Amino acid sequence: MNVIETNGLTKYYGESRGIIDLSLSVEQGDFFGFIGPNGSGKSTTIRSLLGLITPTSGSASIFGKDCVKDKLKILSNVGYVPSEAMFYSGMRVDEIIALSAKLYKKDCSKKASELCERLSVDTKKKVDELSLGNRRKVSIVCAMQHEPSLYVLDEATSGLDPLMQNEFFSLLNECNAAGATVFLSSHVLSEIQRYCRHAGVVREGKLITVRTVEEITKSSAKRVILHGVAETPKIEGIYDITTNDDHVSFLYSGEMKRLIESLVELPIIDMTVTEPDLDETFMHFYGGEIK
Repeated sequence: MNVIETNGLTKYYGESRGIIDLSLSVEQGDFFGFIGPNGSGKSTTIRSLLGLITPTSGSASIFGKDCVKDKLKILSNVGYVPSEAMFYSGMRVDEIIALSAKLYKKDCSKKASELCERLSVDTKKKVDELSLGNRRKVSIVCAMQHEPSLYVLDEATSGLDPLMQNEFFSLLNECNAAGATVFLSSHVLSEIQRYCRHAGVVREGKLITVRTVEEITKSSAKRVILHGVAETPKIEGIYDITTNDDHVSFLYSGEMKRLIESLVELPIIDMTVTEPDLDETFMHFYGGEIK
């Protein structure tokens, strides 16, 4: 059963592109990553799914219900963390959490207390006093306290320190193991690689591919910089080359052993190997420029 289903989902803001002809399905119980650079259409997709904006054309459903006509029924069983956490000014954290629980017409006090303890949330502070990371933690508590069947998370780790990020993903893994579906939007490739089973790649409003994370990881290149030389090794799998007087930079897709063997005769002073940014990954592994 597909928890999320879109067909030709399109959204324009006047003449500006949001998303274009996006067709996507996410199975029940999946931990699904939705990846793309900032401005690629991730938030527009999520807001269309949750009925927060009306699509220009196409359709979307969650739990088999239409995302426009049945959005209230859908939202009652969804935990949503937006990319930017906004709260009513002047309220304490515990008041915000209690208000959120009332919207679901459910006693969430026990679960909320557990979440606040695990995420180190100070419930007596005013929301106006909170840092970005602490505001993020409050939004996570609000999204998870009613124990929904679907979690929709839009850049949810932004502002969290590494310890809190680990705790947050521990919570998500527990929910997923209990049967909940997780839809995680991110531009951080390492998050998707570490936690998700499947992923959809979006760029310039278009869905480029949906694959298992293992397939995406295997197709990823490395950014290699060789210091002390201005020539590239004679080996297949090298592209996007830039040269300078004292170094050469390129993307390499292939076995690292083969690359190292090809470097033996070059007068290299130093070498760095890093993950390419997402724009590079999309450009070279998912069809280049999107027309």
